[in-house]
Amino acid sequence: MKSNLWKLTLCAACLCAGSLAVRADIAPAENLLPADTLAFFTVPDANAFRAAGQIAPQMMFWNSDAMKPFHDKFMAKFNEKFVAPIEQNLGIKFADFLALPQGQFTLAFTVNGSNGHDSVPPGILLLLDAKDQSALLKTNLATLTKKWTDAGRTLRTETIHGLAFTVVTMNSNDFSGILPTRPPVSEIGQTPPPPQSVQIYFTQYGSLLVAGNSAGVVDAVAAHLTGGSIPAIADDATFAADKLSQFRDAPTYYGWFNAVKAISLLSLAGSADDNASPMGQFSPSVILGATGLGSLKSVSFAVREKPDGSSIALHLAAPEAARSGLLKILALPAKDAGIPAFVPADAIKFTRVRLDGKQTWAELQKMVADISPQWLAYLNSGIDMANTLAQTKDPSFDLRNNLFGNLGDDIISYGKPPTGDSLADFANAPEIYLVGVANPDQVVSSIKNLASLAAPQDSATAPRDFLGHKIYTIALRQQPIIGDVATTPPPNYLYLSASSSYLAITKNTSILEEFLRSPEADKPLREAPGIASAASRVGGTGGGMFGYENQRETMRAAFKLLKSSTDNATVNMIPPAVRDWADFTLLPDYDTVAKYFYLSVTSGSSDANGLTLKIYAPRPPQLN
Repeated sequence: MKSNLWKLTLCAACLCAGSLAVRADIAPAENLLPADTLAFFTVPDANAFRAAGQIAPQMMFWNSDAMKPFHDKFMAKFNEKFVAPIEQNLGIKFADFLALPQGQFTLAFTVNGSNGHDSVPPGILLLLDAKDQSALLKTNLATLTKKWTDAGRTLRTETIHGLAFTVVTMNSNDFSGILPTRPPVSEIGQTPPPPQSVQIYFTQYGSLLVAGNSAGVVDAVAAHLTGGSIPAIADDATFAADKLSQFRDAPTYYGWFNAVKAISLLSLAGSADDNASPMGQFSPSVILGATGLGSLKSVSFAVREKPDGSSIALHLAAPEAARSGLLKILALPAKDAGIPAFVPADAIKFTRVRLDGKQTWAELQKMVADISPQWLAYLNSGIDMANTLAQTKDPSFDLRNNLFGNLGDDIISYGKPPTGDSLADFANAPEIYLVGVANPDQVVSSIKNLASLAAPQDSATAPRDFLGHKIYTIALRQQPIIGDVATTPPPNYLYLSASSSYLAITKNTSILEEFLRSPEADKPLREAPGIASAASRVGGTGGGMFGYENQRETMRAAFKLLKSSTDNATVNMIPPAVRDWADFTLLPDYDTVAKYFYLSVTSGSSDANGLTLKIYAPRPPQLN
């Protein structure tokens, strides 16, 4: 009897322990978020995220001793502008909460009961799993609620699915100086409206902090936590497909956008005024339909930080049968987009896209017609006018045939480092574009005729011969010198030539002559170390789009540009709010931080389910 009692007791203890373990194991975000979620961003494991950040080259660069003067001033300004006002207005200390995320950290936006044309704000949800720091979370929340009570804020408790939520009212003044504000608008002689208020609901369930901006937005989470069976975003078929293809293999963090629900809201918002407004033809529903974005199901991204490198995958779920407009244009065919042999090894960036020019032009015309038939009439009228003017010199000229009818399915660009340190050198770094065309001479003629309508061609030199190729000069409008209104802008030219089936377009004659000189470079870029192995990590170069960047050299150029901005010409291009934060004179000598940069590659592809863009940056060898 005693033996049986002991066994029963042991079984009961095991069941209790199992029950506690289930309660402590917080479900992933998609199993907690409501079915009306518009978008969410989640870090599934905050500890893994921190560990990845410690070895990520970008974070190592930002936290390096060499960057300390720049880093410290920037962060001081950030804390002064954003952190300090929030801490003062809300009575909190961010330092008390920084160590709390141990499991998932999720931020989500929901429909929140809106019908698309009302004033209901989107629901905002925050989920934070403190795991073994749950006691600290409880202490910090108790301290915070006491501060708010002592400060005179009104707090109440509301029970939702058996969970006690603390409710506190806040208004826009609590975020003054942080969020952009506009002066209150009121009638003359009337009192301005009071600051808009919002109620924040929050509670702690085990180790999980749940916070939202309405009772409705936290209701679904509370139901899921307490065993309810209401739908979650995990039950959405589109999300389920994205999870299987995008979110497997434990991404460091990922995000998802519910395009179906967002498009539905936009369509409803526009339909309310379609009949009443003369601008109804430009309503969201019309624009979405014409551009083809109405067939978009979702947008998702996943980032993986691994010891050997970082990868990003962006996916647009758009079934092939329903694609039109922009989605049809961007759905590239599975064609070779590798680096040709003529691209030299000293190129610091390269892009190749197998975009069908004729199909693109046809789709663009259809998009314009669907938005407004009158716009298409204007477009055709402009083309006819250009034809009439050009035909005074060449009666056989036809822009539709000579330009659009000659477009192929290959666009290549590559560039080299700036040849000097001046702002003009950076603005005119050697770069060339190669467009696949059927008849280069007709395309050149079309471009020359179009250019003559925009700018006088008197200063353009006559075509010159170079190794059996003609180089044409096109005069463009003069560009003002940044930061200098007194100096007359220098001449601005575009140079065109043809080789094989490509039309070459550039503003730099040296890179053009190099391209025309030989069909193969002495040292081709595609044989440079690291490119082939990196390309294999993004699915290769056969998906219709491939890109490469020598980040070490592009960052070298960026450092030179920023550090040489003593005349403030460059700084003036930066938003004023940031200028005082980023003191570029404090940047270190680039060679001291060059080891944190290496290269990156990009590929694009499409299949029956959607369009995918992948980026991979291998770990710099100097950091291994």
